Amino acid sequence: MSLGTRDYGSLRGLSFGPARKPLRARVLAKDSPLRKYDWVLLVAVVALSLAGTLLVYSATQPSADPRGYLVKQLINVIVGLGLLVAVSLLDYRQIRLLAPIVYVAACLGLIVVLSPVGSTVNGAKAWINLPAGFQVEPSEFAKIALVLMIALVFGELRDSGRIPRPRHVAGVLALAALPIALTEREPALGVVILLLVITFGMIALSGLRLRWVAVLFGAAALGLVAVFQLHLLRSYQLDRLTAFLHPLADPSGIGYETLHSKIMIGSGGMFGTGLLKSQLVTANFVPNQQTDFIFSVAGQELGFAGCAVIIGLLAVLVFRALRIASRADDQFGMLVASGIAIWFGLQSFINIGMTIGIMPVTGLPLPFVSYGGSAMFADMIAIGVLQSVHRRRSVFG
Repeated sequence: MSLGTRDYGSLRGLSFGPARKPLRARVLAKDSPLRKYDWVLLVAVVALSLAGTLLVYSATQPSADPRGYLVKQLINVIVGLGLLVAVSLLDYRQIRLLAPIVYVAACLGLIVVLSPVGSTVNGAKAWINLPAGFQVEPSEFAKIALVLMIALVFGELRDSGRIPRPRHVAGVLALAALPIALTEREPALGVVILLLVITFGMIALSGLRLRWVAVLFGAAALGLVAVFQLHLLRSYQLDRLTAFLHPLADPSGIGYETLHSKIMIGSGGMFGTGLLKSQLVTANFVPNQQTDFIFSVAGQELGFAGCAVIIGLLAVLVFRALRIASRADDQFGMLVASGIAIWFGLQSFINIGMTIGIMPVTGLPLPFVSYGGSAMFADMIAIGVLQSVHRRRSVFG
């Protein structure tokens, strides 16, 4: 049976199912996940990661295989971005439920690294060796684990209409004590300091009454005094403190890194020598210049202007985290974003500060810029959590 012209005309108005929207329309639609990202934050992270990759390649020119470092760092960035997207797409409530699991996994990792399985590098037993020459550093993941766990405890309190009290703070301090104690045993003083500041900062923002906050910080100050009075610091930690206070006392020994780092940054001038064009970088003028002292490479090859751009991108990152915290729907989201802001802000300050001589050397990498897989993965996961908090606010706010 054939259809006539009239029959074809009658079929035009019929619909056989919803028409598929063009890709551009789907991307720009109101319910598109892409519209719910904080793109300013994401662009800052990608820019820092790419700048760091170039600086790592330049910093490793004195090594036997600079291209190997470049490839590994590119892999770190790509895998890290994958983790960022995966975490950001998780439902906000799923991240909240996963907080105890992440905390337990991080603590188990810290225990394993102190066992015979752990590997010692530069005097710190902080790594677990993996196939293909890769390593994992559990202390990096302890940062995000602690942030999530503290936010969970205080978030549950506020959800039930209760104000945090000293007994709740004691419980949080007990939770923080385990990863801090395990990290101190490695030893990794920089991470210990960071975990302590994150803990006290999040407690101060939890809604605890101001008088108890004052008591807490007073106790922390007394504890710091006791550390020095009882000579609890290890000899190498005292050496680093001495190098910070008296950098010229032993310029060829404990003060070598800081002194040479300041020379590299100062000699870069306004615009630097250019990537791959610094004789000081090629001569490995500063040890560990692809990791802890990557900022000195930026100062030498990119100059004041390049360093200002890196600091500006890090400031954007911290500002956007604080913005997400201020707009979060609940106490958990506010504390998670605030804890991550404290983490990135303090770690950036300490790393840059030690390269210019205003902070003691602690071994903390520069977020998204220094060479390393564990640090990159942990940092990217933290950004994914921020994006998840931001997306929840966009959906329910």
